[in-house]
Amino acid sequence: MTTTAPSFRSVFRMGEFRALWLAHVLSVAGDQLARVALTVLVFNRTASAGWAAGTYALTYLPDLLGGALGGLADRFPRRTVLVVADVVRALLVALMAIPGLPWPVAAGLLVIVQLAAGPFQAARQAVLPDMLGEEKLATGQAILSSTYQAALVIGFGAGAAVVAWLGVSGALWADAVTFAVSAAALRWGLRLYPVSKVAEHAPQWASLKAGCRLVARDRKLRSLLAIACCCGFYVVPEGLAVPVAAQLGGTGVLGWLLVANPVGTLLGALLISRLPRARQVRWLGPLAVASSLVLLPTGWTPALPVVVALWTVSGMFSAHDLITQVQYSLAAPPEQRGQVIGVAIAALRAAQGLTIAAAGALALAFAPTTVVAIAAVAGAGCAALAGIAWARAVRADRAVRPRRTPLDGATPPPAP
Repeated sequence: MTTTAPSFRSVFRMGEFRALWLAHVLSVAGDQLARVALTVLVFNRTASAGWAAGTYALTYLPDLLGGALGGLADRFPRRTVLVVADVVRALLVALMAIPGLPWPVAAGLLVIVQLAAGPFQAARQAVLPDMLGEEKLATGQAILSSTYQAALVIGFGAGAAVVAWLGVSGALWADAVTFAVSAAALRWGLRLYPVSKVAEHAPQWASLKAGCRLVARDRKLRSLLAIACCCGFYVVPEGLAVPVAAQLGGTGVLGWLLVANPVGTLLGALLISRLPRARQVRWLGPLAVASSLVLLPTGWTPALPVVVALWTVSGMFSAHDLITQVQYSLAAPPEQRGQVIGVAIAALRAAQGLTIAAAGALALAFAPTTVVAIAAVAGAGCAALAGIAWARAVRADRAVRPRRTPLDGATPPPAP
């Protein structure tokens, strides 16, 4: 039995995974570049920081609806969903690049671009177990998660540099090219991965309802989704980074606060991916609790280096999300995997949005660092309950598994 996780090199030897990874890099780069370019466009046209910030925030809303479209990854071959989503995004971003296009129209096009990201993410996540198998799935997920976090660390600076170099229209054309190259890599780098005939003919609304019912009834899926939604609490520092920076010394320290969590998550993903699978399953609950609990000392408003360290360690613990994603994908029936993942995407975005909105309301009455501490306590409590539910689901699953005979089918020796 293998006791250590497969290496990154062994996963990268697979040509299909290299194509999927390249598409992932280009997709993340394209999404971030489109956000930055449109934000600059809106600010240049309106001279309003409020409109610019609102436009940037608007790009996250479609994930709520895009997750509901995850069932498309169960109705059509998953490679087809990935390629079509990229082609649609390439065409829409190319339209956004037309000089003189009214900025409200460009913003509306970007919403549709982000809407197409929902089926893309669901199909990408749904195809991973079939491509990598259970043995290499955790390592592959760690590579994708690490890539995403690294992109977040450098995304703002790189996106701003590209916009400054090429201008808004030039940056959007470059963005359209990234989606087109991603589509080509997926079309000629992946197998078709067809879906079951039952899922293929299921109406979209029926598929969505079936996915929601499955998650609600399945103990493992339900507890894993609850653990995942606890991220709403430990992303509160991201939502309050600006007022916390003002409380700690001004906007000059904002950059340190913004990169703390992504850097920590990147390091945590690299470490957690090396753990044996059995240990990952056991540590999932405690890591979820620690992700929020370690933020508690922020409430005492320590010095900036201490706050950055706390937020970085929280990011390291929050890398347990790659364990959650792996176990969630394995627990979902293959014929409903895309829709079940879509339900999770929508739930996560809702949890993050509601929690950050609540934290913003609390920040009107309390110091921002105090609100982070409140979120830490609430998040640790919710994660503890979800972790207990997960442990019980694992024990129940093991209890009902059929026991194999000593010789895997041979007649066992008679009892003495």
